[in-house]
Amino acid sequence: MKHVLVTGGAGFIGASLVRKLLENGDKVVVIDNLITSNGESIKPLLKNPNFKFIKRDIIKPLPSSIINHQSSIGHIFHLACPTGVPNLTKLAREMLLTSAIGTMNVLELARKHKAKFIFTSSSEVYGDPKVFPQNENYTGNVSSVGIRSPYEEGKRFAESLIMTYVRKYNLDARIVRVFNTYGPLMSINDTRVIPKFLKQISKNQPLTVQGDGRQTRTFCYVDDLIKGLVLLMDKGGEGEVYNLGSNKEISINTLAGLMIKITKSKSKTINISRPSHDHNRRLPDLRKANKLNWYTKVGLDEGLERTVRWFGF
Repeated sequence: MKHVLVTGGAGFIGASLVRKLLENGDKVVVIDNLITSNGESIKPLLKNPNFKFIKRDIIKPLPSSIINHQSSIGHIFHLACPTGVPNLTKLAREMLLTSAIGTMNVLELARKHKAKFIFTSSSEVYGDPKVFPQNENYTGNVSSVGIRSPYEEGKRFAESLIMTYVRKYNLDARIVRVFNTYGPLMSINDTRVIPKFLKQISKNQPLTVQGDGRQTRTFCYVDDLIKGLVLLMDKGGEGEVYNLGSNKEISINTLAGLMIKITKSKSKTINISRPSHDHNRRLPDLRKANKLNWYTKVGLDEGLERTVRWFGF
C-alpha cells in the first residue's frame, strides 16, 4: 500500500485518478481549493477510510499534517491548476501563481519525502503548433503575452522548475503533457466542447460550432489517460517528458454530427464567432509512451457512448 498525494484531486481528471488509486489499494490524500470544482466528484469517497480531503490553496504553505505526514508519501501526482478558456482572464493570476509558487511548494514536499513525482502539463505548451505531430522535443509556437499565456506560460514555467529540481536535487520527477480528455465525472457546466454539446443537446438547443467547424481536435477517453498516468509514475524515466492523448483527429463539425447521432437528438448546429487565439489543430506524437506499452483502448464512438450514458441520456 502506497501513500499518495494528489493535488487538484477534486477536478475531472484528478477525481478519476483518485478512484483508480483507491481501487489499487493506495491511501490517498487530495489537496484542492475547489476554485473550479464544487467537490461533488469526490463526495462519494469521503467515507472511504483510505481517502482524505484537505481544502487548501497550494499557493499558501502546505499544512503541517502533510509536510510531517506520519507515513512517508511515496507518490505525488501534481494536477492542481485552474483551467478553462473562460478563466484565461478571470483566473489568470491564479493560474500563474499555482504553476509557480504552488508547484514549488509541492516540489519541496516531494524533496522532503523523497517521493516520485508526476506533473500534468498540457498540450497548451505547444501553443498553435507549426510542426505535426508534436513530439516531446518540439518547443512550440506560443506568445508570452497572449490571452492564453497565463495557462501556457504557467505550465511551461512549471516544467522548467521541475527540471531544475531533477537536475539540482535528483528529484525523481516526470512531466506528462495531457491532450484533450473527456469522459464521466466531467461537469455538465464544463465549457469544453463535449460537455458543452451535451448540455445543449439536453436542452434541445442547437449545437454552437465556433467558426466554420473545420478545426480539428483529438479526444482521449479518461480511463486511457488515467492508465497512462499510473503507468508513467511506475515506469516513466526520471526527468522525462511524455505526451498522453489520442492521435485520431476529428473536426468539430464531425464531432457535432456524431454526438447528435449517438444521443438521437433532433438538435441542429449553428456557427458562431471563434476566438482569435483558438488553435486550429494539435496532434500528439505518442511513440515515447507507446514504448512503455501505453496505447489508447477506447475509441471515440465507444467513449462518447459511455459518457452519454453517464450523463443520463
